[in-house]
Amino acid sequence: MTTPKRLGVVMDPIGAITYAKDSTLAMLLAAQERGYARAYLEQKDLLLRDGVAYGRMRALTVGADPANWFTLGEPALAPLSALDCLLMRKDPPFDTEYIYSTYILERAEEAGVLVVNRPQGLRDMNEKVYTAWFPQCCAPTLITRDMGEMGAFLREHGKVVVKPLDGMGGRSIFVLGNDDLNARVVFETLTDYGRRFAIAQRYIPEIAKSGDSRVLLIDGEPVPYALARIPSPEDHRGNLAAGARGVGRPLNDRDRWLAREIGPRLAAKGMLLVGLDVIGGFVTEINVTSPTGIRELDKQFGIRIGDLVMAAIEQRLAAAPRRRPTAAAARAGG
Repeated sequence: MTTPKRLGVVMDPIGAITYAKDSTLAMLLAAQERGYARAYLEQKDLLLRDGVAYGRMRALTVGADPANWFTLGEPALAPLSALDCLLMRKDPPFDTEYIYSTYILERAEEAGVLVVNRPQGLRDMNEKVYTAWFPQCCAPTLITRDMGEMGAFLREHGKVVVKPLDGMGGRSIFVLGNDDLNARVVFETLTDYGRRFAIAQRYIPEIAKSGDSRVLLIDGEPVPYALARIPSPEDHRGNLAAGARGVGRPLNDRDRWLAREIGPRLAAKGMLLVGLDVIGGFVTEINVTSPTGIRELDKQFGIRIGDLVMAAIEQRLAAAPRRRPTAAAARAGG
């Protein structure tokens, strides 16, 4: 009898997710349908002992029921190398605790576990800064601690978006014009008077009508539809968490060009699921931690993106088969 593949997931408390919108749940439902044994962990369940990555894992059953979408077994400590694949789906903030978690996951990766996305990439690819590796895909962008440089950038472009490098969900995003008397205060706040880096981007007016589109890449290839987050009339932010409305649309030629420019390079670095934020044909962020939008696109277009993710995982696993180590070998670092 063939032993089923084992898939683990590190995520925020599953009882607190939004059932109708949670992309991790879509992947777990697909994994369950494919016969994977599933193990649930939160960030607090990870640990290192003598260089070996462990986790307090609980068996997980998921269901397509908005009133009862999961059940958990009792926790049991085991080496992460007992898993074939581990999804890192802990939401930001990307803080030092997140970084420490990637070190533990990297030890699991070195023991043969396929970690999605790759821990080194999670550390290296800040979702706002990493756009600098693809300047041909982006509007003019400045990353600096210098408030004078930010002021000069605003005068050059007339209208800009400024935000912190570690923000999420639309938090602390400002739109400034040349005549905005709050500009200096915003620069002071974001940079902590020149002690922190912040990012400024030329304002892209298309966001008002076309929104901020999420283009999902699976192992370098784009999903054929994007989720446009249309700001509400009372807000400028294209974030669902800030009240934007999610409207699906087919990819256009510019989306596909952006995917060709960025997708293969990130896939080669082990980033199997990536979300590009695209406004007016320009990439503003490259999301690698826990890209969302799967459930909304599935519902609007009758597709199964979670299943596409699992198919890509299976291709990766088949390309690098391994024998699962025994517990004794794992304790010995083998």
